[in-house]
Amino acid sequence: MIHYNLKCAQDHRFDSWFQSASAFDKLHAAGLVTCSVCGSAEVNKDLMAPRVSAGAERDAPLSAPASPAEQALREVQAEFEKTSDYVGRDFAREARAMHEGDSPKRAIWGETRGDEARKLIEDGVPVAPLPFRPKRKNN
Repeated sequence: MIHYNLKCAQDHRFDSWFQSASAFDKLHAAGLVTCSVCGSAEVNKDLMAPRVSAGAERDAPLSAPASPAEQALREVQAEFEKTSDYVGRDFAREARAMHEGDSPKRAIWGETRGDEARKLIEDGVPVAPLPFRPKRKNN
């Protein structure tokens, strides 16, 4: 996993994790990396410093939000988790089943590979990337 600080054309700053540097490049080229504040796909890497943690810091609880935007994002995530079903890696299958009428429509979220997300979009299945991961996966 690799962590990037990002910035959109409107100068909103945010961060995200990617499976690898090449995964970021592929998602970015496909327009799937979007601003967590305004949704713009005009996103670039921002200045970053290496993160080194030692012992107790690794086990420390999450810090308070650094900005009002980060606080708003945490509130959106909490509401999203409360009002939708997390389907994990079955996201593409579940989204397609709902779109085709094989499963009842409901709010879902989960994980999928970039090529699966691209195929859903090409097939007209309404999906969007989220700027957060499940809380249990943040550690």
